[in-house]
Amino acid sequence: MAKYEFIDSYVADDSANVPVIDRCRWLEVSTSGFYHWRSRPQSATSKRRDALAGQIRVFFDAAHGTYGYRRIHADLRAVGVECSAELVRSIMREHELVPCQPRPFRTHHRIR
Repeated sequence: MAKYEFIDSYVADDSANVPVIDRCRWLEVSTSGFYHWRSRPQSATSKRRDALAGQIRVFFDAAHGTYGYRRIHADLRAVGVECSAELVRSIMREHELVPCQPRPFRTHHRIR
């Protein structure tokens, strides 16, 4: 997390009583730089990652949380979305989408 993102996460928190000026001084960044960063429009890369995260979430939920990044990448490629497997992996980590592989059913035999 970047310094400005860290400051911004505490600005959104109502319970924080420390002003932005103090946080900027502690992290050795300018207050004007923080407000300039905050007013900038979202970058094209960030927009693409957000859109891709939504698509990844759809495939992940459709598979009941069992698909990993390789299968989701294959599904995205099948519908024509251009992306790399590492990008899918990175976005899944960022959004904490951890696949759970169900254990196979096994019968238990009791010996009497």
